[in-house]
Amino acid sequence: MKPGATVIDVGMNQVTTRAEFDRLFAGNKKREETFLAKGSTLVGDVHPEVAAVAGAITPVPGGVGPLTIAMLMANTVKAAKMRGKAEVRSQIAEVKTS
Repeated sequence: MKPGATVIDVGMNQVTTRAEFDRLFAGNKKREETFLAKGSTLVGDVHPEVAAVAGAITPVPGGVGPLTIAMLMANTVKAAKMRGKAEVRSQIAEVKTS
């Protein structure tokens, strides 16, 4: 990951074992209070240590909602299609110059 990047964590997972909690959040008292009270805690797909390198990271839970996820996916598909068209144009230009 590029230092300073913005990380949008759209994953939603549940940590239910103490061993997994300790692996991810050892020393995080606020998370531990939630874990002990509920018997679990919600986490994203991004490892917590990424926050030390990222410029910004969305929290889980509470960072993004269903509409944000839908728009992110729509934009990802759009970007992939645009990139594909650019690669095709590049290949056509190479053929013409050969």
